Amino acid sequence: MPDVARHLLPLIIRHSRKGGNDELLEVPFYDKIMFMNEPIISDRISVIMPCYNAAAFVAEAVNSVMNQTYADVELIVVDDGSTDGSVDILQQLAAQHSQRLSLLFQDHKGPYPARNLGLQHARGGRIAFLDADDYWTPDALQKLATALDTYQADIAYCGWQNVGIGAPGTEPYIPPDYSHMDMATEFLLSCPWPIHAALVQRKAIDAVKGFSERCFSAMDYDLWLRLYAHTQKIVRVPEVMAFYRWHDKGQISKTKWKQVLDALRVRRDFVAQYPERVAHLSTNKVCELSDGFLLREAYRAYWQRNLLDAQKLFRHALTQGHWKVSDLKYLIPALLPMPLFQWVVSAADRPKEKHT
Repeated sequence: MPDVARHLLPLIIRHSRKGGNDELLEVPFYDKIMFMNEPIISDRISVIMPCYNAAAFVAEAVNSVMNQTYADVELIVVDDGSTDGSVDILQQLAAQHSQRLSLLFQDHKGPYPARNLGLQHARGGRIAFLDADDYWTPDALQKLATALDTYQADIAYCGWQNVGIGAPGTEPYIPPDYSHMDMATEFLLSCPWPIHAALVQRKAIDAVKGFSERCFSAMDYDLWLRLYAHTQKIVRVPEVMAFYRWHDKGQISKTKWKQVLDALRVRRDFVAQYPERVAHLSTNKVCELSDGFLLREAYRAYWQRNLLDAQKLFRHALTQGHWKVSDLKYLIPALLPMPLFQWVVSAADRPKEKHT
């Protein structure tokens, strides 16, 4: 990249509005035209990091990338309209790592448009994604890259661990070796790995045209499904090297019922667009894996007594028609207003409490 361009990337252009407040403007040089003649560097890893109001965590996330043992790593951070001081922290980090960190801006469009913007500016032949509140072990990218090379794979993935406030489970988790399993079944059952637990060849990302932006959430899951449709050359690194931080700062992960509906749409779209990938499965099995997901998640929320999510999901399941008569004793009460729904569930719990 030309030196003048590299030094322009971290800049923030401001102008004063009436009233004296500063307003962020997108730098006009942040355009694909600027990069059209820039070659892809095959061995470089480009890390794409969206950031929105992550001031408490973003320095740790950036340093997690900067401290990787892999020799050639660039980091592209896309701030998504932060208002909490993240930009000031990112400016300082961009100045500190000016040869390796590029800073871009967009006006609160969400993480998937941010990742696509980052991809437009990435020069690496390999791509990884890390959110601004997560982190890796220092050797994560090195081990994932070695696995790609050793097995001539398009995707290398690893284990992960949930950490922080409200994490649903903090035990380290190593996913199965999907290459020895029915990948269609396994990938439709659940998202195979989180956004930051994989390293992907750039050519595969380009082949599926990056992230879809059609849903509020689950577009990382959508990417993995579309990549599976494109290539089955995947390899596992059976170590926990990625850490997903739970906190109270408005994560997408906490709006569970929206996630479920978006993940349902992703499953249905995959089945419709890539019928050859599920052709070996029976019609009933495909329905169970796709449409059946909704009711399974509704029951999961209900038994965990997460009644807001359960009510919304039961109502949606009722309208979709993928239920049995035995499900109606849960579906019908969910049509009640929330206070009455809560009362019905509480009343159902009382006999159980008397016998304990």
